[in-house]
Amino acid sequence: MTQTATAIDNNLRHDWQVGEIDSLFNLPFNDLLFHAQQLHRHYFDPNQVQVSTLLSIKTGKCPEDCGYCPQSIRYDTGLEVEPLMPLDEVIESAKAAKANGSSRFCMGAAWRSPKDRDLEPVIDMVRAVKDLGLETCLTLGMLTESQTRRLKEAGLDYYNHNLDTSPEYYGEVITTRTYQDRLDTLEHVRNAGMHVCCGGILGMGESRYDRVRLMQQLANQPQHPESVPINMLVRVEGTPLQEAEDFDHLEFIRSIAVARILMPQSYVRLSAGREEMSNEMQALCFLAGANSVFYGEKLLTTPNPGADHDQQLFDKLGIQAI
Repeated sequence: MTQTATAIDNNLRHDWQVGEIDSLFNLPFNDLLFHAQQLHRHYFDPNQVQVSTLLSIKTGKCPEDCGYCPQSIRYDTGLEVEPLMPLDEVIESAKAAKANGSSRFCMGAAWRSPKDRDLEPVIDMVRAVKDLGLETCLTLGMLTESQTRRLKEAGLDYYNHNLDTSPEYYGEVITTRTYQDRLDTLEHVRNAGMHVCCGGILGMGESRYDRVRLMQQLANQPQHPESVPINMLVRVEGTPLQEAEDFDHLEFIRSIAVARILMPQSYVRLSAGREEMSNEMQALCFLAGANSVFYGEKLLTTPNPGADHDQQLFDKLGIQAI
């Protein structure tokens, strides 16, 4: 192995300190992106982007008070509440996603934590989507150990459970569950042998320090999340964060680059907020190490660029969807 490759492999760490991560954020922009792109090229094809589709299979009436979320029953956002989707509708959506180039199909339900009986129809969905040849992902809220084992036995590939922000800022955004609750669910998922999808949301009024601490929490897990969605806040009228200030786009790109450096083998996904991103901003995010996106016109309940728009952008950049 060359000296350069050895130095790169030394970045597979789980003991990052706040000062080290802060120093990465403070690098000159070009230096930071160069460092991130070097690592990205070592582990991935720089011109390939993994494509997922996210479907809300149960919408609204969530008892949580997440300050960014229009699905909370506590906020009047005009959201139309929808019960759990029938299996045949989920299958049709998954077929359409595959036809549009998605390789992973993600399903989200607005539960705080599903009851055991709630899992029965969801497990049928997982099995049906797997039969189509797609990877499967769920986000259902908090899970128990036994529930994660059931989902693993059903063939679930990924479970999404975001940390959202730093431990210190978390209480400013959510009070109905603790940071430790989130960590406990992630531990259950990992122990069951499933892949972890875990990231955060930027632009909720947090400080640079909070972004550093979020990245530290993600990177210092015993095993890096295989998928790291980095969301930019979508401000929804009726939620507590509807008046949040615009988030600096260069800071978002810096955050993508830092995530790539800290978790070099993970897929770093551009998630919510892409509707507000120019093609040029997204191109810089790919240069910074992002290599996954959500296709489709909606992410659960918020707008997202359509598949046609994304394919046009990929064509301009010479990117292959995988």
